[in-house]
Amino acid sequence: MTQPIWHVCSLVVQYVPEQLAAVTERISEIPEAEVFATNEEGCKLVVLMESDDADLLYQKMQSIQEDIPGVLAVSLVYHQQDEEAEVTP
Repeated sequence: MTQPIWHVCSLVVQYVPEQLAAVTERISEIPEAEVFATNEEGCKLVVLMESDDADLLYQKMQSIQEDIPGVLAVSLVYHQQDEEAEVTP
């Protein structure tokens, strides 16, 4: 039996300065996505996402880039995949 694969990635999202609140709110609405850090001076956010499907992560990245007004760029910084660990009592 094949173990499910777990994916986690981090992104840097560059945004238009006046759009910080709106961009942060829209990203926070994405399931399994979290705005982890904000650099207001550099107009950048660190975003963490996880999923059991790498293609879904890619679709979410594209959605952030294409569907959220005020987003200038999305850069994948880190991606890791692992078999899900067995839960022990």
